[in-house]
Amino acid sequence: MINDDKLHEECGVFGVFCNDPEQDAAPLVYYGLFSLQHRGQESAGIATVKDKVIEMRKGMGLVGDIFDPETLSQIKGPAAVGHVRYSTVGSSNLENAQPFVSRFKLGSIAVAHNGTLTNADVVRELLEDAGIGFTSSSDSEVIVNLIAKNYKKGLEKAFTDTIQFIKGSYALVILTDDALVGARDPNGIRPLCLGRLGGEQAGGWILSSESCAIEAAGGVFVRDIDPGEVVIINHDQVFSFSFSEKTRRAVCSFEYIYFARPDSVIDGIDVYSSRIRAGEILGMESAVAADLVIGVPDSGIPAAIGYGRATGTPFGMGIVKNKYIGRTFIAPGQSVRERAVFLKHFVIRSEVNGKRIVLIDDSIVRGTTSRRLVSLLKGAGAKEVHIRICCPPVRFPCYFGIDTPHRKDLISNASSADEVCKSLGADSLTFITVNGLLESLMPAAAADSGFCLGCFTGEYPIPVQYTHSPA
Repeated sequence: MINDDKLHEECGVFGVFCNDPEQDAAPLVYYGLFSLQHRGQESAGIATVKDKVIEMRKGMGLVGDIFDPETLSQIKGPAAVGHVRYSTVGSSNLENAQPFVSRFKLGSIAVAHNGTLTNADVVRELLEDAGIGFTSSSDSEVIVNLIAKNYKKGLEKAFTDTIQFIKGSYALVILTDDALVGARDPNGIRPLCLGRLGGEQAGGWILSSESCAIEAAGGVFVRDIDPGEVVIINHDQVFSFSFSEKTRRAVCSFEYIYFARPDSVIDGIDVYSSRIRAGEILGMESAVAADLVIGVPDSGIPAAIGYGRATGTPFGMGIVKNKYIGRTFIAPGQSVRERAVFLKHFVIRSEVNGKRIVLIDDSIVRGTTSRRLVSLLKGAGAKEVHIRICCPPVRFPCYFGIDTPHRKDLISNASSADEVCKSLGADSLTFITVNGLLESLMPAAAADSGFCLGCFTGEYPIPVQYTHSPA
């Protein structure tokens, strides 16, 4: 893939519950998924419920390719859940596309899941031994079958038993015959928030991976779902409860570095502002004499602005991104894969020619993109290229919903910054320190927040017992 030099988020989830039983929720979920498209581009799906019947449409590709007015008109109902996917566990095919729907004697449910279960294989084996079949290789189907198995105990008890049994990271949005349910793992590794419908809408509620998608559906952000919290929404009430003892909050730091849209706010932290702060801290930690600072589009640009403010270095565009090349572009063979970056990024020669450049990016994974960008910049006449990275070196795999390469393919795994710099052809290379990253993420309003730093330090918020390769 053209940008397989980046870490990839697994997916985004979105749910709507309309108070008016005659209102259709599917178009609102469609708007929400469009706003979460950056979280997954392999598949998308929407499930709705009306008169206790759940209908679903899903397919491979982008939201706009799968859904049109005719398709949306076929899935009417006042409540709906949706999903966009980038696969980590389970192959990229229609069988693994979400939401997953289960129909059983006591009712029906549809589940959309963001994250990765670390005990999925163990739970799957236990369910199969009990005679429960699976139609996919996705760990998310484990959740559906567990809920269905426990449903005779009642809605609240079924969810409590299920989420106390599964381990790992998850933000869940679940549709039942008459309710919308959200749940977030005890460490809050994956984000989930609550919004309220209003204005031209008759009222209702929204659950979303990111706050940016709530406004797109005509809603207003209310609050983040707390780690270890379940929220149940129906026509009578909205109520929540905690299903676990208070544990250390460990939000994925890459949500702020790269994954989340810059206009989102996650657990009280403004994503755009955190990226600006990271650039400012980079400038204070590793300033270098330069004529121009540029950011790798898109997530590197706010940090480049911050770096320029802290060091007094002028900010310029320098690099332009081809907006028509998405994550689904397939390079035809390994021999030309590295040249694919020439299709994605273009250098403005008049902006960089004869100048000392500071190049800001969010991360370095394999090094392919950074190496080619240095080559492009120097080919356009840049005198020097100094790379500054807004996260510490990525040295370890993620087990909680990020698609990371094998450790051997992580360029920083066995190499020092100087060795990486030499391999990229840059004049200097510096990563933000772990303390610098934490400083960018912990303003006074969120001083008690905690973050998962496992891919940088190898220290994970929960024990990892994982049988799949995280690659």
